[in-house]
Amino acid sequence: MALLGNLLWFFFGGGLAACLGWALAGVLFAVTIVGLPFSVAAFRIAGFAAFPFGKELVDVRTLGEERILGTTLANVLWIVLFGWWLALGHLVAGVACCLTIIGIPFGLAHFRLAGVSLAPLGKKPVLR
Repeated sequence: MALLGNLLWFFFGGGLAACLGWALAGVLFAVTIVGLPFSVAAFRIAGFAAFPFGKELVDVRTLGEERILGTTLANVLWIVLFGWWLALGHLVAGVACCLTIIGIPFGLAHFRLAGVSLAPLGKKPVLR
C-alpha cells in the first residue's frame, strides 16, 4: 500500500515538486561552507519528500545515536531563516489537498513535511 501511495504522491500529490524544491535548497546550501550541514538535511528531506509513505523522520536520539554538537543552535537558525516559510508552504499545500476527500492522505503528508521543515537537523528517516 505504501508503494501505491508513494507513486500517487510523487506524480499527483506534490512529491515531485517538494523533492525538487528541497534538492534545489540543498544545492544552494552546499555552495557555502557554512551551509553544508543545512545541505545534508535538505537532501535528506528531499528523499523523504519524494516518497513519505511508509517512512517517518525521527530524532536520532530515539535511535540511540548522539546528536552532533550545535544541532540545537543550527535548528534555531534554520527556523528563523528558512523553516517558518517552508513549514507555511507545506501547511498551505496540506490544507489545499485536504479540501477533497481523495487528497486527504496527501494533505497529511504535507503536514508531516511541515513539521520536519521547522527543525530538520538531527533527524533520520526510518521505516514504519
